[in-house]
Formats: sequence, C-alpha cells, structure tokens
Amino acid sequence: MRLVFDRAKILKVTALILMLSLLFLMLSAAQALAEDINYAEKTGETVTENEIDAQDEVELSAEEIINKRDDNEYIITAYSEAQMIIKSGGREQIKAMRVWQDQTNALAEFTNPRDRGTKFLKRGDDLWMFFPEAEDLVKISGHMLEQGMMGSDFSYQDMLESDKLTDLYHFELLGIEEYNGRPAYKLEGVKVPGKEVSYYRRIVWIDRERFVGLREELYTESGRLLKELELIEMAEIDGRWYPVHSVMENKLRKNTSTEFIINEIDFNAELPEAIFTLQRLR
Repeated sequence: MRLVFDRAKILKVTALILMLSLLFLMLSAAQALAEDINYAEKTGETVTENEIDAQDEVELSAEEIINKRDDNEYIITAYSEAQMIIKSGGREQIKAMRVWQDQTNALAEFTNPRDRGTKFLKRGDDLWMFFPEAEDLVKISGHMLEQGMMGSDFSYQDMLESDKLTDLYHFELLGIEEYNGRPAYKLEGVKVPGKEVSYYRRIVWIDRERFVGLREELYTESGRLLKELELIEMAEIDGRWYPVHSVMENKLRKNTSTEFIINEIDFNAELPEAIFTLQRLR
C-alpha cells in the first residue's frame, strides 16, 4: 500500500507539537516558582527574583568574592582629597585632608583651618602624628590605636589596616540577599590565627555586580557589635567601582557617626620621592 503525505498537514502537526512542548516547559517553570514561593510562605523566608534567578547561576566561592572586592578597593598608589564629617551629640565638625598612599604606607595632611598642618604618617605597622602648633612628633601605639582618629568613629587602627581582607580573615558565604535595592553576597569573616586585626569577626555585604562593600558589621571575639560601616555612594573610576561616601557608627558610643567622603582620587598617582619619611611630617 502506498502512503501519501500531505506536506502542509505535517508542518501543522510539527508546529503544534513544538507549541505543546513550549507550553509544558512554561508550566514546569511556573510550578517550580510556585513551590519556591509556597516553601517561603511556610518557613517565613523571603524569595526575591534575584535569588530565584541565581539558582541557575554558577556561584563564586567566598574567597573569589572577597578577592574581587579587594581588586576594586585595593590601592597600589593613589592621591586623594577627602573630608570627614564628624557628628556627635548634635554637633558637627568637618575635617578636610589630602592623602598620599601606596600598598603599605600613607601620609595624610589636614587642610581645614582648625587642623591645618596636622599630619599622620603610616609606615607599615607604625603610625606617627605631627602637631604643628607644638611642633611635636608622636608615635601612636598600644591602646592609643583604639581611639578615634581626630575624634571620629574611625580608629587609628582602622587606618593601619591596608592588607587584603583574604590575608586577614577566613570567609564563609552565608547567602545572597538584597541590600538597599542591590543584590548582595552576605559573608562572614573570622580572623586568621596570628594576625593582628581590629575586629575578630566581620559580617559583610558585597554588591554582586560591582563587588563593592555595601555594609559591614564589626564584632569582638565574644560577639559584641562594635561598629557598623555603611556605603552611601559608589562611583566608577578608571574602570573600577570604588566607595566614595561611607558612614561609620561606633556602637559603643551614643549619637555619633562619621561620614568619610572622597572628593577626588587619582589611582596609580606618581608619588613624590621620600614622601613616606618622618622628615615629611615636619
């Protein structure tokens, strides 16, 4: 018996099969989404579109995430002009500065009228301060490092830490969530044994797309919250995203905060010779 095929009918049947297959895939995806939402409702967890989409992505390890942040925020050489806005008990002070820095050293010179000529020099793990009125050079060490720099919520020890975070802490990825409208990795870092750090443990939120720190919570070994650092603004500079406006709160003090604003920064700046010397402080 000879079979005769109608080409038009075959094409219609093929198209129908493809449509049914596509419909089946859409229904399966919808069912999976419904199951995720139903599970979230039962457990009280929030499921966002970013989290659902992330299920199909290959996630980075905690170390890779921190390395990407370090790549953005780590400085080889730079010159910057910045200011601190110190708020305490309803009062506000504004301190302006110029900063030269490389991988391990930094020189900060204050330029606002009240503090003009005051300088800080960081050389490796050592920190000196020069007071122009007294022409006095002071090395800051011991418990003095825990005090607020120029009365701010940033300690002198905060200013000393220039190593990459992966050199100081072991990190673990806690999850992915949204922070201030940005998809973020949430990680926990515990200090590497033998390393000298200001905070034993830190919880960090890092932007998933730009790899900039959005927020940090800084803790003692006993679990006491010491400080909170929050990003206000980031900017794309020379092909990298960089924090240019942050605010630090010391949780051991009431009604205080310090904003740190970078008005200008030049990465890979050519630094003057012998700039990181004690002679440059005077």
